Amino acid sequence: MRAITIDTYGGPEVVRMRDDAPVPTPQAGEVLVKVACAGVNFMDIHTRQGKYADSRTYPVRIPCTLGMEGAGVVVATGPGVTHPAVGQRVAWCIAWGSFAEYAAIPARLAAVIPDAIGFDTAASAMFQGCTAHYLVHDVARLERGGSCLVHAASGSIGQILIQMARRIGASVYATASTDDKRAVALQRGADKALPYADGGFADQVRALTGGRGVDVVFDSLGKATLRDSMRAARTRGLIVNYGNVSGSVKDLDPYELGEAGSLYLTRPRLADHMADAATVQRRADAVFDAILDGSLTIAITDRYAFEDIPKGHARIEAREQIGKAVAWI
Repeated sequence: MRAITIDTYGGPEVVRMRDDAPVPTPQAGEVLVKVACAGVNFMDIHTRQGKYADSRTYPVRIPCTLGMEGAGVVVATGPGVTHPAVGQRVAWCIAWGSFAEYAAIPARLAAVIPDAIGFDTAASAMFQGCTAHYLVHDVARLERGGSCLVHAASGSIGQILIQMARRIGASVYATASTDDKRAVALQRGADKALPYADGGFADQVRALTGGRGVDVVFDSLGKATLRDSMRAARTRGLIVNYGNVSGSVKDLDPYELGEAGSLYLTRPRLADHMADAATVQRRADAVFDAILDGSLTIAITDRYAFEDIPKGHARIEAREQIGKAVAWI
């Protein structure tokens, strides 16, 4: 079968396009899926670079097939699997191997797709949608009348965070690096979109909230914004650092959290909020239902053929991607 694999960590040069990869055999607790469509994510680049080489949360190891999100049809099940069944349409994320014609994935991570949701939409919505869902509902526990700040708001997770927060009835302030990206945030429902360079967003958010600050900051950037995110949060507010696109903060003293107003800081990961099949299906259903009722738009901004997936990653790595990219397998 065709597959996109790596045998060592490094830059784009380590990626192999194979025509002779073996079709995986589903082991106990796994299903074999004929992949129809795969999500193209920054997480794939992190995998290639070796950022999960020692991770316990995401235990992907080389050699491996890239692609951690996809959708397709179950064609076989491993021992002990009763659900999902052969013939069912499923989508998944944080299980590697979707950049291939067939993928063996844990059955507990496979969510059944409603008939009205296409493979491309399912593959584009699973990772970012479930991430935004647990951040808004489980970590932040946003409520009507609350407020939040969303960094990198034109990105695929940022856009969904805005829509989910607005769906609850919270006020949403957003940051993005360019006028065009800020326009995307406003289109998705942000009350105000601000530049994040030089940290001036913190003062503007304070002004917009009457000096109080927001209840929650969703920060996927890390080094470039985290300390100013603390300035933008209210006393006893929450900073959710769910990514480090601009680099890791390695010199943070907990004392700073106290001085900033007894803040709470968390670094969650999706895997810990997708612990069992019921939770996975519940989150996926919430995302799919919001898509179907029109309250959530998943912006698929780029579509690639299988052989063009590396081009999609190049756009993401260059920070040129707005919204979500998917590839047809």
